[in-house]
Amino acid sequence: MSIRAIDEAPLNPFHRKLTWACAGGPFLDGYLLSIIGVSLVGMTNELSLSTGEVSLIGAAALVGIFVGGLFFGAVTDRLGREAMYTIDLAVLVGASVLSVFVTDSWQVVILRFVLGVAIGADYPIATSLLAEWVPNKHRGRLLGVLILAWYIGAAAAYVIGFVLAEIGGPDAWRWMVASSAVLCAVVLLMRLGTPESPLWLVNKGRTAEAQDAIKSALGRTVPIEELLAASAAEQSVVQSRVRDLFKGVYLRRTLFCGLFYMCQITPMFALLTFGPTILGSFGLGEGNTSHLGSALISIVFVLGCLPALRMVDRIGRRPVIVWSFALMAVPLAVLGGGSSVPVAVVILCFCTYALFSGGPTVLEWTYPNELFPTGIRATAGGVATSISRVGAAAGTYLLPISISRLGIGATMLIGAAITLGGWLVSLLWAEETRGRTLAETSAPPGAATRPSTPGEGRRTDLQDGELERS
Repeated sequence: MSIRAIDEAPLNPFHRKLTWACAGGPFLDGYLLSIIGVSLVGMTNELSLSTGEVSLIGAAALVGIFVGGLFFGAVTDRLGREAMYTIDLAVLVGASVLSVFVTDSWQVVILRFVLGVAIGADYPIATSLLAEWVPNKHRGRLLGVLILAWYIGAAAAYVIGFVLAEIGGPDAWRWMVASSAVLCAVVLLMRLGTPESPLWLVNKGRTAEAQDAIKSALGRTVPIEELLAASAAEQSVVQSRVRDLFKGVYLRRTLFCGLFYMCQITPMFALLTFGPTILGSFGLGEGNTSHLGSALISIVFVLGCLPALRMVDRIGRRPVIVWSFALMAVPLAVLGGGSSVPVAVVILCFCTYALFSGGPTVLEWTYPNELFPTGIRATAGGVATSISRVGAAAGTYLLPISISRLGIGATMLIGAAITLGGWLVSLLWAEETRGRTLAETSAPPGAATRPSTPGEGRRTDLQDGELERS
């Protein structure tokens, strides 16, 4: 099922506004996950936190993201993108405000878990809403912008944390937490008035509302008969049940999205942790200035994503992800030389990895939204996020243990092996989805869908429905 008024629409101010509004969630995610690291210095002193309590605070958000992604993607598919969009941001605002007034470690742990749940829920909410509104030929690039917002949010957290610490010292940690509450409120205001996804409305049989949403956002009137035919076509083809993710071709796609995401993010978390050590050679590895070094790391990864944003829509998803994983493994293998590797080579490897990691990074949220139908699209995105966080949590927890017992060289070689695992998964299972409608990309291989050639593009949606039912 596809709606040509959306698939073939030119980019307009609505698309840009929606992209910025959806990017607000990932921006907050990067900010909230990073500002806690800056504020923990002062928080530890004031609340007399033990090492175990600090670890719990750090892990609480990751556990929350796992839970939020796993369960609330399905809720989003049931209740709608726009409704969950607002609820999710309201929870982020509330938990951020309450974090300013904490007086004990258990309160911090609970609030960080709640924030993590909201963050994990936001990934499938924002990405599915944007994917279902943007035109085919711009979908990969605009979804990739969302992941850029995550890194920008992380960089902003370190810069703001640095400024507040310079002004107020460690005691400024409550102001740091308060800054996240203000930003959450701003993003919530940006999202007010965002229309519901027409694809979700059509999937639920609410065709009149879908027609109104398209007219309001794009200025196009789609005949109600076309929307009714599109709704019938999807209902006849897709059984929108969570268990469909774990059957047939959708099981393979679920494993692909989750595993490549995990193989990409696990070494990346390790390298982000290793990064401050590298930057220490420039005097940015100690004290408050280390926050500026961490901000620089995030910016380097942003720069790595920029070329990938264009390539995914120009040369395709499959070549970008396959070649990126292969090239990402090379600098990690070189870093396997450990402390004997010259500093200049270490820095070059870091920058090279960041550059090539842009491919899988911008596809983290593109593939789950393209490979699954409307009824389970957000669910699939949430499951992929949850699988990836298993690797992120494991990498974060095991990295210091691996460095102390095996050494930095062996640790980097393990990262290279994991990256090659992502390459193998992509080589075997990555599909090409560039320039195709969501109906075409989410259909099982060999299923009859509307051809996207210019000559056949004038086929009516009613004919599409009959074709898909045949």
